[in-house]
Amino acid sequence: MSDADQFRELYEECYPRVLAYAASQVGRQLGEDVTSETLSIAWRRWPEVPVPPLPWLLGVARNVLRDMRRKQSRQYELAAAVAVRENFVSADASDAVLGRAAVLQALAALSQDDRELLILFAWHGLGARDAARVLGCTTAAVTVRLHRARRRLDRALDATELSSESVRMRQWR
Repeated sequence: MSDADQFRELYEECYPRVLAYAASQVGRQLGEDVTSETLSIAWRRWPEVPVPPLPWLLGVARNVLRDMRRKQSRQYELAAAVAVRENFVSADASDAVLGRAAVLQALAALSQDDRELLILFAWHGLGARDAARVLGCTTAAVTVRLHRARRRLDRALDATELSSESVRMRQWR
């Protein structure tokens, strides 16, 4: 069987599962991009792909997502900086805008691992068990990491110029 035939089998078997993982992290549209990049890497590194390939592919997808998020972290920082500098908000919307800006600024100050974990819970609605599957660790480890990440986010929120009690952690709990 040729490499192309073997890769086609890998693609048909693993594509839906890699896509499901990626989509759970960043949504369907970006998930498709991440999955395509992951399988592209698998093709380029075909001799290194182990049997079974799925854990390796999910690890590659996770690294692709990390690279993407690393690039996006600069956007968090810029969005927070713009929100701080702009004085265009009305009195009614100011709390919401300042709250969002404070959270973005605090998130930008966290490590990539903390950001990833908090986003899995807050934005993707995953529980500890599902987050543990995504991160490849135990539920207990995720619970401890989440507790620590929340504490670091609290400290980062306290350190922001935009911090207020109205922003305090409601969506992160």
